[in-house]
Amino acid sequence: MDAKSIKIDIEKDINRKKGQFILKRILDIILSLIGIILLLPVFILIIIAIKLDSKGPSLFKQVRIGKDNKPFVIYKFRTMVIDAEKKRELALECENIENFVFQSKNDNRITKIGAFLRGSSLDEIPQLFNVLFGNMSLVGPRPEIPEVVNFYPEEYKQRLLVLPGITGLAQISGRGEIELGKTVYYDLTYIKNFSAIYDIKIIFKTVENVFKKEGAF
Repeated sequence: MDAKSIKIDIEKDINRKKGQFILKRILDIILSLIGIILLLPVFILIIIAIKLDSKGPSLFKQVRIGKDNKPFVIYKFRTMVIDAEKKRELALECENIENFVFQSKNDNRITKIGAFLRGSSLDEIPQLFNVLFGNMSLVGPRPEIPEVVNFYPEEYKQRLLVLPGITGLAQISGRGEIELGKTVYYDLTYIKNFSAIYDIKIIFKTVENVFKKEGAF
């Protein structure tokens, strides 16, 4: 099961659902703003906890690839030691791209508080600002790093036709533990079947998975 098994014209599906995408953006603005306001005390507590746990900034910024292949800066709470990016090794090969898994359960760069934040997905909540600013959505394909996008075959590039999301069909189907080929398959399936109601169902399922800590590391 991977993206190559989906023989669809994603652009036609997107054009056919323009009204739904407008409603999606309205919901994104309202819900992200409410989330930021309600979670403000949590933001403050996490910032303090990160500062007490390890040296370095509380916020992690990284360039990701978004809609229409445009780069943007994603925000997350820092879960790794400083200079972790310099210690990153990506085992990427073009012919095996579908088997690539970005996260690792045994990454020694993750801090103590970082492990908790990842397990609870609290490291992701600063992305509510990305949603509010319009370079992400609450639901959609996860935004990829440029190094991985450079290896994308043509069928994978279809996931770049919509805004990336904090959560999505791939995340509720496996979160950090599924291969890229399956992730893209879920992403394209989501785009094809997208509706505002579908987004709401995925958000509720995401909350359920977070409490169960399924596939999180």
